[in-house]
Amino acid sequence: MEEKRRKGYRNGLWAVVFLAVLAALVFFLYHTGFFASVRSLDDMREYIARFSPYSYGVYFLVQLLSVVAAPIPSNVTSLAGAAVFGTLVAFLLTYAAVALGSLLVFQLTRRLGRPFAERFVSRGNMDKYRDMIERKQDVFFAMAFLLPGFPDDILCFLAGLTTMPLKRFFLLVLLCRPWGLLVSCAVGGNALALPTWLLVLLCAAGAALFLIAMKYGDRWESALLKKLKK
Repeated sequence: MEEKRRKGYRNGLWAVVFLAVLAALVFFLYHTGFFASVRSLDDMREYIARFSPYSYGVYFLVQLLSVVAAPIPSNVTSLAGAAVFGTLVAFLLTYAAVALGSLLVFQLTRRLGRPFAERFVSRGNMDKYRDMIERKQDVFFAMAFLLPGFPDDILCFLAGLTTMPLKRFFLLVLLCRPWGLLVSCAVGGNALALPTWLLVLLCAAGAALFLIAMKYGDRWESALLKKLKK
């Protein structure tokens, strides 16, 4: 009983510290005009650039908070960051921030449980993805991280509520999350120019691939395991 009380106290302290730091960082962004600048790509570029020579740190902070405080659109900020720093630098900063943020969210949710996750994820989103996560855990997270249109940041909270090992989750993040960020940085840095029709086609193909994976993922997994056993 005493150990359980201590654990509850520690978890409560973690939650208070985390929420206090998060509130301070969000206040900083609000006070410096971030949320007003996010409406326009040009304003976003100006916002990041005006912190020079600390622009790299501010950009990293924004991208980290995009995972923890989901309303910040990381793909939009990636476009702006690439316009300021160039494709490669913006991608590396974004990749590191998103990976660290994903790990932080997963660990905090795993430690603090559902009440913590419910502070950031609506009950509707929890119910929407719960059944799919329970039935096709690894396949679902891999495909959702890979394909555009899914709330990757919200899914990191939900992953913390599963029995998925930390190492497996982090591996999925490292392998599957960077590709959409890379495309955003490449477009923002003018390293990649895609016509609208091609973007629509790629999104449609991605959605089709996701549906196929959800339907046949178990069969693919079983077939792969059989081959590996041989």
